[in-house]
Amino acid sequence: HQAPAPPAAAPPSLHHNHQAPAPPAEGALPPGVIELAPDAEEVELDKSNVLLIGPTGCGKTLLARTLARLISVPLVIADATSLTQAGYVGEDVESVLQKLLQAAGGSVTLAQQGIVYLDEVDKIARRATAGGSYRDVSGEGVQQGLLKMLEGAVVNVPEKGGRKNPRGDTVALDTSHILFICGGAFSGLDKVIEQRMAKSQIGFSAAARPTAASLASQVDREQPTVDDLVSFGFLPEFLGRFPVLAKLESLGEADLVHVLSRPRNALLKQYSRLFAAEGLRLHFSQAAVEAIARLALERHTGARSLRSIVEAILNEPMYNAPRWVSEGAEIVLVDSAAVQGESPVLLSAQDFHSADVDAEELRAFVASQADVDADADSHSEPCELNA
Repeated sequence: HQAPAPPAAAPPSLHHNHQAPAPPAEGALPPGVIELAPDAEEVELDKSNVLLIGPTGCGKTLLARTLARLISVPLVIADATSLTQAGYVGEDVESVLQKLLQAAGGSVTLAQQGIVYLDEVDKIARRATAGGSYRDVSGEGVQQGLLKMLEGAVVNVPEKGGRKNPRGDTVALDTSHILFICGGAFSGLDKVIEQRMAKSQIGFSAAARPTAASLASQVDREQPTVDDLVSFGFLPEFLGRFPVLAKLESLGEADLVHVLSRPRNALLKQYSRLFAAEGLRLHFSQAAVEAIARLALERHTGARSLRSIVEAILNEPMYNAPRWVSEGAEIVLVDSAAVQGESPVLLSAQDFHSADVDAEELRAFVASQADVDADADSHSEPCELNA
């Protein structure tokens, strides 16, 4: 008899032979993440110039002015329409930095940390001409002159202003940390965006072409691209100096109502102070303020049209204010009827505060009180007896 064969060994377990991955070291990054290590070396922060695109009267200049006031740095607001290429009649691009140096009180260190707001920048767009012999010295030439200044370079600025003079004294100004904010209305840019979005398609699977109203709404919400601005007339290298492209929406009715009444130097507060100098208190009804905002929306000029509208409403009352004071009036109320051309409501302070009616109903209330007083006067007159 042969001895029984030993039992077959069990197959090796894959679970026991597989080793668990080593835990990641503390502070290690997940796979696929680039290690930047900002603490290992000194990092210099660069600026990001801003290009503001928005309709007129939407507050582009106010944004730059408020920003400079909050961070306490010198600010200069320059106009791009007066700039020309070097060597031609007009202001050189260095004149912008010379104004910034003046705003900084002559301090180069403070000026190198300031803000330059270049308004109406859309006016220096390249203009298409019929012939190629014309040189665009106030458009493309200005863009080329601003390139190194926007990116950051040491610019020799005339110390006493004016045009550059080789024999004049200059001040070296480094623009590497000067923030440039350019703004403009860019009239006609919506047509460029509309052409890009309204591409016609043919075939059974083609999408339906949007209506004119829906296309206009889409264009208003669409963010302009670099290609749109190049088609508008800007150099690609000029646009490359503006990492931030911000489109501002036009002001609505609620925004215009806020602008009229809420800020510290609101327009209605200014006229209220003018009437107070004559001894009258000026008040506006809510319906009147909303009517003024709707008139401004119809003019398509934003907040800039508010003053002309209010001036037209209060022109005659400001002329008659001294006479009204002599007649005993104390309150001047502008309601919706006054916005449409009627005369404002004149009241005494006692009647104004004791009247338990809406502001829009005060006109009828004053008229009824005048009728009652007239009837009372007619009954109080002595009657003549016939002989």
